[in-house]
Amino acid sequence: MMKDFILASQSPRRKLLLEWAEMDFEIIVKQTDESYPEGLTMEEIPIHIAKQKALAVKDYIQTAFHKEYIHIPILAADTVVVLNGKIIGKPVDRKNAIEILTSLSGQTHYVITGVVILQEAIEVAFSDITEVTFYPLTIEQIEYYIDKYQPFDKAGAYAIQEWIGVVGIKSVKGDFYNVMGLPISRVIQALKRF
Repeated sequence: MMKDFILASQSPRRKLLLEWAEMDFEIIVKQTDESYPEGLTMEEIPIHIAKQKALAVKDYIQTAFHKEYIHIPILAADTVVVLNGKIIGKPVDRKNAIEILTSLSGQTHYVITGVVILQEAIEVAFSDITEVTFYPLTIEQIEYYIDKYQPFDKAGAYAIQEWIGVVGIKSVKGDFYNVMGLPISRVIQALKRF
């Protein structure tokens, strides 16, 4: 049976949010370069990366699948964390994760998710921004979280729905689910166009 769309992401959080929304989708992921050209705004960077993910899956489908898959929308997303105008990526190791969470401690940062939906000649692209403020975190809290939850696949070295979010986040202004990796209600509205 044909799915409603293809999710071009291996993020367990995005998969979970779409399942919570009771969406019918298939996951197809192709490795892509996550670099971006200079001169893009903070909002444009995750859109650019998401589009590369969507295009890689589109190319794969056109060469490897039956013709009917070509007509299904492809949804891709990318999330970045921005502190003081600089992008914070995924931590490379434990030491880097400690550095990242130490820098976020007691500060306000922005989580920006870029979303791209492609279907043949139609393209919808947007970004969603959420402001997140942490309480000051102790080094013991930071090390406990990193050692127990291993947040090495997460931009900003944390997941809002895990222990660190429950005990450490002071405020969230904007879409909570955007911080998890997908502004899900906005995505559902966009998918209605297809």
